[in-house]
Amino acid sequence: MSQTNLPGSDIKPWTRPAPKGYKFTNANIVDIESATIKENSTLVTIEGKIAYVGSNPPESVLAVDFETVDCQGKYLCPGLFDAHVHLCAVPGFTDLSKAFGNPNDVHLLRQPYTASQMLHRGFTSIRDCGGAQLALKEAIEDGVFPGPRLFLSGHALSQFGGHGDLRGSHEATGCCGGTHSNNHLGRMCNGVPECMSAVREEIRCGADFIKIMGSGGVASPTDKLEHLQFTAAEIQAMVECADNAGTFVTAHAYTVKAIRHCIDNGVRGIEHGNFVDPPTAKIMAEKGIYLTPTLIAYAQMASEKWKHYLPIESQTKNQIVLKSGLDALRVASEAGVTMCYGSDLLGPLGSAQTHEFALRSQVLTPIEVLRSATINPAKMMGWEDAIGQIKEGFYADIVVLNKNPLEDVTVFDRPDEHVLGVMKDGRVYKSRWNALLENGQIPVRVQ
Repeated sequence: MSQTNLPGSDIKPWTRPAPKGYKFTNANIVDIESATIKENSTLVTIEGKIAYVGSNPPESVLAVDFETVDCQGKYLCPGLFDAHVHLCAVPGFTDLSKAFGNPNDVHLLRQPYTASQMLHRGFTSIRDCGGAQLALKEAIEDGVFPGPRLFLSGHALSQFGGHGDLRGSHEATGCCGGTHSNNHLGRMCNGVPECMSAVREEIRCGADFIKIMGSGGVASPTDKLEHLQFTAAEIQAMVECADNAGTFVTAHAYTVKAIRHCIDNGVRGIEHGNFVDPPTAKIMAEKGIYLTPTLIAYAQMASEKWKHYLPIESQTKNQIVLKSGLDALRVASEAGVTMCYGSDLLGPLGSAQTHEFALRSQVLTPIEVLRSATINPAKMMGWEDAIGQIKEGFYADIVVLNKNPLEDVTVFDRPDEHVLGVMKDGRVYKSRWNALLENGQIPVRVQ
């Protein structure tokens, strides 16, 4: 037998059979587009996709052998999408300096744990903004271990001394750009040729989009928040290379000056944006720029529980961005900026991933917050016809809730209490409800 004819399950022994069909009855469907609840509905999944949503399924759909789940009025919500995570910043270390600087084997072997925990909270998709690599994405897609659908930037691109450069002021200067063994977050690049090469390298290595560092940051040791990073020519070159590859550039940027610098030179997304003002927000809305705030990261780092996690030089910067975060959210909402949900939690702080819902609900309506965690990031990544809603033909990414999130979106903050089940691609990966059995485990193969 030629090698090309070998069954897939022999080449990849973890290969799973197609997902079984489900029929959810007596369900309240959360319609994100219309901000309404479709009461007493039936939802059918076949081979990992939603085949029917309504009140009277046709015989052609019902001909499939289903597992029937009586929802008894429980709520079916689209799977959540966290658009700013760093999977390589794993738990297990006592301070932030270790989050990105631990040996490759250490962080790589802990990432499956972090990914599965995100999935169990209801996040069926995530966008990694620096650090996670293609091998992890492929392992999740193949079913080697459970995790959310993963969109990658590869390494975040940083100038020397920028937000992605983790070297201290007294460390030796490198001779050139590239990746460094003690820095899993960033790729260094200076000047247009290096910046172009860096984008092309990340695309070659499987990046779905490009992340650049456009301003100073909280966690980096040698830059100030108000620093501009990369020149106009460098940003334009990176944007052009990304566009040539059919994707886009998003930028870490805090200040108005940095945000303007990035979007004026072609960047399509802004991460954080804590100091955005009304005129800049208006421009962002007009240009269709996506904003991904990450308020919970600053709130957690400022909390009494984690007061020793940040080094002193980062604590002061963190207090500044925390204070301005909610104001920025309000400014962006009033201007009509499309916002996405982001957590940006590093290391052990990741357990607070869902707490961003409560923070945003201080300023935004429940449907605004929910759209930021479903439809908006799906659209940003070009997947608006496949994920982010409960619609026929979409992937069966579904969160089962015991309360209506359109009335109280903070129910997601307490997944152990309110998230009864999590389905991704038609497989139940987490259940806290005895009427819904988990079936996402890796099958045991008898030799």
